[in-house]
Amino acid sequence: MDEHMITSEEAMRVMAEADLLHSAEDVAAMLDRMAVEITATLGDKTPLVLCVMTGGVIVTGHLLTRLNFPLEQDYLHATRYRGATSGSKTITWLHKPEAALVGRHVLLVDDILDEGYTLREVARWCREQGAASVHIAVLADKQHDRRVEGIWCDFPAIELVDRYVFGFGMDYKEYWRNANGIYAVKGL
Repeated sequence: MDEHMITSEEAMRVMAEADLLHSAEDVAAMLDRMAVEITATLGDKTPLVLCVMTGGVIVTGHLLTRLNFPLEQDYLHATRYRGATSGSKTITWLHKPEAALVGRHVLLVDDILDEGYTLREVARWCREQGAASVHIAVLADKQHDRRVEGIWCDFPAIELVDRYVFGFGMDYKEYWRNANGIYAVKGL
């Protein structure tokens, strides 16, 4: 077994001991507010919404139903973690979007902006592909002093303390992306 993998029993223990930071209702209200802000900025631009897999899938699904304007949707998959709790400073592309980005207003949607290596590189790649603009929406904008230069979040649903969080797309060693709320691992 990979050194970063855990058993389902360990995942159950982590959930049982976790601190609930934000309930499903809290997250819904955050996404409602985020959708209003995105609509004000991109509602008249027919944006291309790119889900950053895998963490962004739940946030993107919930967010898209709140955006009541014409848009196109695609996805990309770039990672630096591969199931680990910390990663390298380089990303690995697993899938690039099929849609052309030239002249498009791109909205990247992800679960969390932590240190920012992955999102910074993905945003840079979008600009290199000729995107007219690149905006970033994340469920959680983690607050700490380890953020890399050159990355920001245009539409954060919430700012979080510097703890190991999971739920609503964010994982604990590949488990609990499906947790309906935002949780923090006890002691981390």
